[in-house]
Amino acid sequence: MPGALLSDAYLGRFWTLLIGSVISMLGMGILTLGAGISKLRPPPCTPPADCIPPTSWQLAILFIALMMLAIGAGCIRPCNIAFGADQFDIRTEKGRASYSRFYNWWYFSFTLSLLVALTLVVYVQTNISWTIGFAIPTVCFAFSSSIFLIGCPTYIYKKPQGSIFIDMARVVVAAFRKRKLTLEENDEIHQNFYDPPSSISDDRLESMVPKLTRTNRLMFLDKAALINQPDELNRVGLAKNNWRLCSVQQVEQLKCLIGILPVWLAGILSFVSMDQQNTFGILQALQMNRKLGSHFTIPPAWIGFAAMAALTLWILSYERIFLPLARVLLKKDDVRLSVKARIKIGIVMSILSMVISAVVESKRRDMALKNHSYVSPLSVAYLAPQQILSGLTEAFAAVTIMEFFTTQMPESMRSLAGSIFFISLSMASYFATAIVNIIYQVTRNSQGVAWLGGHNLNQNRLDYFYGIIACVGVINYIYFGFFASKYVFIDNNTKTIEATSSSVDAHTRVE
Repeated sequence: MPGALLSDAYLGRFWTLLIGSVISMLGMGILTLGAGISKLRPPPCTPPADCIPPTSWQLAILFIALMMLAIGAGCIRPCNIAFGADQFDIRTEKGRASYSRFYNWWYFSFTLSLLVALTLVVYVQTNISWTIGFAIPTVCFAFSSSIFLIGCPTYIYKKPQGSIFIDMARVVVAAFRKRKLTLEENDEIHQNFYDPPSSISDDRLESMVPKLTRTNRLMFLDKAALINQPDELNRVGLAKNNWRLCSVQQVEQLKCLIGILPVWLAGILSFVSMDQQNTFGILQALQMNRKLGSHFTIPPAWIGFAAMAALTLWILSYERIFLPLARVLLKKDDVRLSVKARIKIGIVMSILSMVISAVVESKRRDMALKNHSYVSPLSVAYLAPQQILSGLTEAFAAVTIMEFFTTQMPESMRSLAGSIFFISLSMASYFATAIVNIIYQVTRNSQGVAWLGGHNLNQNRLDYFYGIIACVGVINYIYFGFFASKYVFIDNNTKTIEATSSSVDAHTRVE
């Protein structure tokens, strides 16, 4: 969130990305040095021998590196989606077509990099060398940053528009001050709203700034832009007190943020199932037969490969096979699934993922108890279906919600939209943790045994927990279908882009 505010209000997306890249690269470099230089880490030891703990300065170096990675990620994650979307000339048919495909391909490349990290880098770190394992992503980061800098002459740069949250606070205060005024819907003739023209120019840069028009949703906020006294404007027609009179643009920005919250909540609930595959799924793999042949044991972290492979293969086939084929068969250019349809499909996939997870866990547990063993003889391959469905949940729900946030937020709030998306992923993890804690407290008996808890899944009822998450998914589907979907005001990519491009004032590249 701070990175998004820094980008939208002060530095702009390019400089925020560049600063975040430099800080992240330095953090990765420090981690690599810490793994490679023996003095920067405690000496190796083999339990049960006494291990020498790290010194305070060694811990300080580690924490500095992790802090730099966190700061860098906070600058990069909310801005790279928005900066990439800025590069398309949405006034042209080719630009609009490329823009509509951007989010799928962004997520495709994002997941592909995770696949490499999950397989190659993890294998190198655990079987060859931690130093080389850290050096690989460091070199890749330096290479990608170089490519990013090479493209500087061709980028479209958007100027920061000021602090969005200060503007939102002004709207709330002004609307409260004028709460006793009355507004009549569809009666703009006898009502005067403060709507000054937007003008942003620079010797080198010009921004493509969509001018938001007044809408009839959340009309109580419109009072902030209602001119009820002539002395609220100065001689040049600008507001004398920005905390008493706000522009229509400022009011609509706040409406956009409030308008995405119902869909944001639906996204959090659908992401909960994805989070379980990254936590309890690994615990399941630890207590299953992971042998592949007679000499190789599948690392537990590799079970996420199926989800990521399903996501990347779906995006690739959707963009390169299904859409071109649908255009030919239907003889239409716009054949993409709507936002509502894709989110609903993603929610259904999350429900199916949890149902299958419950069935597989019940089978795994029964076989382990039958054999009186910690590790169940059930093959880890049985986790593949639930992982694949989790990947499809991400392909439909996560990609679409990220696209929804970006397209239905105004130009000056795109970085904030990217930040909100990643916050929803984090909130899903917190929500799942809350459910786990509640289940532990409710189901714990006098011996301290509960459905969840401890390191042995054979003593738990993880399958019941998966069933509860599936029920949450069903509630989420009903909630989205009957309530949250109504807040998808523009449910067509082409219409969204055309509506944006119709209000564009200027669009230039840096020479």
